[in-house]
Amino acid sequence: MSAADEIIDIVDEQDRVVGQAPRGEAYAEGLRHRCVFVQARDAEGRVFVHRRTPTKLVFPSLYDMFVGGVVGAGESYDEAALREAEEELGVTGLPRPEHLFTFLYDGGRGRSWWSAVYQVRCDLPVRPQAEEVAWHAFLPEEEVERRLTEWEWVPDGLAAYERLRAHRSAG
Repeated sequence: MSAADEIIDIVDEQDRVVGQAPRGEAYAEGLRHRCVFVQARDAEGRVFVHRRTPTKLVFPSLYDMFVGGVVGAGESYDEAALREAEEELGVTGLPRPEHLFTFLYDGGRGRSWWSAVYQVRCDLPVRPQAEEVAWHAFLPEEEVERRLTEWEWVPDGLAAYERLRAHRSAG
């Protein structure tokens, strides 16, 4: 089954499930769904950053400071966060990611999804999925900040990162 055929929950403005659809159809028709964003850091506190492959359905070849993805039909945010983090990092036995906050991302032009933001520490050697990740590194926060204006980032990840910075400065 391709990623476009994966069945996902469709949700309303209050994040209540109102139906299900194949992922490709949800993207094409701008149906609101759920996603998870997991910021992974290594033992030194560096952030896992990667560039998406050119074959990705959404935001191909752009950089991201989160691992994650779409929540499957009937799946909880917490389940999706752990599954997606382990899949994208290429590890097993990751601690359960810590949920920080959830927000409604609105990228305009029918691109809107509920976005749950998590953090997790990854002390395991990573082996990212070749079909998902074209390049990766653990970068110090200062370098991530410097690269914000130099690299082209996925817009939803950038929105989540800005909210995460505000969340941490408020806490």
